[in-house]
Amino acid sequence: MSFQTLIVEDSADYRQLLRKALCGRFPAMDVQEAENGVDAAAHIVSRIPDLIFMDINLPGENGLELTKKIKARYPRIIVIILTNYDLPEYRERAEL
Repeated sequence: MSFQTLIVEDSADYRQLLRKALCGRFPAMDVQEAENGVDAAAHIVSRIPDLIFMDINLPGENGLELTKKIKARYPRIIVIILTNYDLPEYRERAEL
């Protein structure tokens, strides 16, 4: 069984860059992609990941709210929050 990773990011270029970096460094890692919360939920239902890289600024539901829902249902999933914004409010909410 391989390590399951999900990248939730609306920028296709950034998703591909992160995927390439992860697969290059960890060849046995299975990396899936989602561009929004709806796609992420579908991936999680069909294949529960071990790790999620979550963008904060997603179309529709933001990444922090989506993370809260995911952690409530799947507490063992590790979620790493990604953002270009260096705001204390984001850091505080991401730590919950």
